[in-house]
Amino acid sequence: MDIQLDPARDDLPLMANTSHILVKHYVLDLDVDFESQVIEGTIVLFLEDGNRFKKQNSSIKEACQSESNKACKFGMPEPCHIPVTNARTFSSEMEYSDFAICSKGEKDTSDKDGNHDNQEHASGISSSKYCCDTGNHGSEDFLLVLDCCDLSVLKVEEVDVAAVPGLEKFTRSPELTVVSEEFRNQIVRELVTLPANRWREQLDYYACCSQAPGCGDLLFDTDTWSLQIRKTGAQTATDFPHAIRIWYKTKPEGRSVTWTSDQSGRPCVYTVGSPINNRALFPCQEPPVAMSTWQATVRAAASFVVLMSGENSAKPTQLWEGCSSWYYYVTMPMPASTFTIAVGCWTEMKMETCSSNDLATEGPFSPSEADFRHVGVCSHTEYPCRFQNASATTQEIIPHRVFAPVCLTGACQETLLRLIPPCLSAAHSVLGTHPFSRLDVLIVPANFPSLGMASPHIMFLSQSILTGGSHLCGTRLCHEIAHAWFGLAIGARDWTEEWLSEGFATHLEDVFWATAQQLAPHEAWEQQELRACLRWRRLQDEMQCSPEEMQVLRPSKDKTGHTSDSGASVIKHGLNLEKIFMQVHYLKGYFLLRFLAKRLGDETYFSFLRKFVHTFHGQLILSQDFLQMLLENIPEEKRLELSVENIYQDWLESSGIPKPLQRERRSGAECGLARQVRAEVTKWIRVNRRPRKRKRREKEEVFEKLLPDQLVLLLEHLLEQKTLSPRTLQSLQRTYHLQDQDAEVRHRWCELIVKHKFTKAYKSVERFLQEDQERPQRDSFIRLLLAWGTRLELTLDIKGGIMWLLKPSAHSPVHVLVLLFPRVWSQPGTHKRQILVNAASLPGGRLLPWIWSEAAMGF
Repeated sequence: MDIQLDPARDDLPLMANTSHILVKHYVLDLDVDFESQVIEGTIVLFLEDGNRFKKQNSSIKEACQSESNKACKFGMPEPCHIPVTNARTFSSEMEYSDFAICSKGEKDTSDKDGNHDNQEHASGISSSKYCCDTGNHGSEDFLLVLDCCDLSVLKVEEVDVAAVPGLEKFTRSPELTVVSEEFRNQIVRELVTLPANRWREQLDYYACCSQAPGCGDLLFDTDTWSLQIRKTGAQTATDFPHAIRIWYKTKPEGRSVTWTSDQSGRPCVYTVGSPINNRALFPCQEPPVAMSTWQATVRAAASFVVLMSGENSAKPTQLWEGCSSWYYYVTMPMPASTFTIAVGCWTEMKMETCSSNDLATEGPFSPSEADFRHVGVCSHTEYPCRFQNASATTQEIIPHRVFAPVCLTGACQETLLRLIPPCLSAAHSVLGTHPFSRLDVLIVPANFPSLGMASPHIMFLSQSILTGGSHLCGTRLCHEIAHAWFGLAIGARDWTEEWLSEGFATHLEDVFWATAQQLAPHEAWEQQELRACLRWRRLQDEMQCSPEEMQVLRPSKDKTGHTSDSGASVIKHGLNLEKIFMQVHYLKGYFLLRFLAKRLGDETYFSFLRKFVHTFHGQLILSQDFLQMLLENIPEEKRLELSVENIYQDWLESSGIPKPLQRERRSGAECGLARQVRAEVTKWIRVNRRPRKRKRREKEEVFEKLLPDQLVLLLEHLLEQKTLSPRTLQSLQRTYHLQDQDAEVRHRWCELIVKHKFTKAYKSVERFLQEDQERPQRDSFIRLLLAWGTRLELTLDIKGGIMWLLKPSAHSPVHVLVLLFPRVWSQPGTHKRQILVNAASLPGGRLLPWIWSEAAMGF
């Protein structure tokens, strides 16, 4: 490898040699075993060598225009009669049902929007325990490097795609009549470049090829971060086999998935958005430039539901008593890091009744028809694109399903189910065509480390959004929906530029939510200004408490998007735990986009944004792609000295708070909702100063009804007070029913409880820990937090809201308390504090983190 890694650093290595060879398609065939907490099976990789694509470090648009997708023409496929050895049999619901190994007489169950029900079934596999020799047989052989860790690789072999009848038609050279490496590679080259209108046929052939017998074991080796594969005598990527099969299994401790229990106590497993992405789920190419498609067959016990990133609305096929199979596929090339899976005893939620008070499904903001029409062909690599489908461009609400443990049925019906249609419709009214044809929404277990995560065709949401009304649920839903455009359909070519995903989603969530609520323009402006006020406070805290080098949105500067000669690279701070819970990319990105929208005016800005989406969907971008197109599309009089270089300097390549933002906050007046909160704070301060015995004629304070975001701001102001009496806190709780508010409000309320040792409300803290915190050790932490009897002085290391309790002595067990409320115990810039806590202890000798941050709550 031409990349040097320092294991002591916190950078994330991307090891795959994508400059030499690319994975174009994955076929996964997996079994989920909850007893051993292992996912086991095979993955077949279809590869394209470097002679078929041209890697560029300029804009992704230029890269896509330079690519050539040559399509070969041939007749309908012949029936497949493959001698399958140690491979699973395959059956498909695809329209080409005349394969011998495919089930007969099945009808195409797709609807007009491209959604498909699954009829897939497959048999088990006899996993080989054979492991190829991993010795060094000379450096002259080409080495395929895949990102891989926490996996047990059992065997790697070349797949004999030439054994699939009918595929010989893919070879263009008449002289290639003898089955050889060149012959097999020619078949794969033509298969991966079939035109988009033949995607069903392509998926069928991928499936048939994935079941073809092996034609030779390949040498492989693994290290901490990679799987390295070679074939003796194959000296270039062109010579290397273009279809390989890997037998492997995950490890229970693998960091890409979490094995846990849902809210009903039933086992489940799901991908958690790990910093290492999916390399502990399957060997893959992690760099975002490795855009690929996939199809997957997953078997699990019949009581489990399998959800996955897939274009089809899969349904189970019973294989034998007690075992079902699920099949999903994706035809839009995506980075392997976006692949998502969840297996559990979920129940599909259905709306029982429709209230007349439900939010409307159409918002007032309706761009002209011309905004939805794409002129000319798309710039991305060819795939079945919804932006070129007339019915898809006008589809305001895409088909969607909601899954959750049965115990959350009532909460889902009351809040989530009725919000999805108006939020989807609002997003369509702002940005146009939904990039994905359908959506599954899953309420994940309580140990999920954030409020939500978006992936292609599937969204994870925390149970925390289901309580306290519709505000938190609606805003978070809008945030994750926004990621369908920014983060998924349009991705960052360099992962250090996270603001291109999170900044856009944070800015758009306010716009979507105002549209979904059908707010009048002034009311929408007031609410958005209030949220800007809250985010300004978060940003100030973040800048004071975080290292300067981690406050930069474009840390690699001129080297952004660059890789080594092989394609390998490192993501700065990618493994830094502190970075995971930082909000700088959300907040500074949000304020940059807000600044640009104000400069241009909303009408001009969102008209441009729709044009940008039409131009760059299905592609990877860098900051300059967005900024250059923006400046090219705005009138000269509105630029006012704006330039890419100035924006880089002020917003993207500097630490701290951007100067234009500082000037705006100093000169800007508070919105009416924020002024109302300040008036209420003044009232509460007066209440707190009153003696216990008041004069009879003294008038009672009358408090105004506040919105959820106003309550958050109110409690944050009150947290700045040195002391609040128990009487004041009790009155505060009673006035606003704080125990029944959403998780954002209850978080601040718990901070007040802990800061002022308001023992009467400790049950609220206990509830918060049980319902809105992550980590399975919560019960022990509750005992520690709530019992203030015996005192023991311990040292806490406080960084970015994550507090680690250090072991008091070498002879005693670890005493664990991780405070979820950093503002209570530390001032900005403080990294170590002494506090007095209970001396209860936990068995074992390891540090146990308990994490809470504003980022987890979706700001």
